[in-house]
Amino acid sequence: MKSKTVISAILAMSLATGQLAFAQGYGDRNDRGRNEQAQRPQDQRRANNNDQRRDERGVGPNHQFHRGDRLPAEYRHRQYVVDDWRGHNLSAPPRGYHWVQNGSDYVLVAIATGVILQLLLNH
Repeated sequence: MKSKTVISAILAMSLATGQLAFAQGYGDRNDRGRNEQAQRPQDQRRANNNDQRRDERGVGPNHQFHRGDRLPAEYRHRQYVVDDWRGHNLSAPPRGYHWVQNGSDYVLVAIATGVILQLLLNH
């Protein structure tokens, strides 16, 4: 009989706490506006970084690829990969990276993801 009472009490407590957690999601309608205002400076910083990137020369046909971008798969084929990095006066690529040549530019790219780590322009 005591075990039934204990189980009933635990079940009642779990239902009550579950309802409280569910009720917290509604919040004040004005909270959404506050969150949007708090995020605006960060969005403006990102826009400023993108403006600065447009001013800097990148790699690629239109010079649009910069550090942190993903180099498209068509530029990661063996014909672009630089195996003789010493012959091109490049530093040794870290493990998991390789040098890719695009015209007179070189890009240090992650092999698995294609993320650009470093650019050497007009090398």
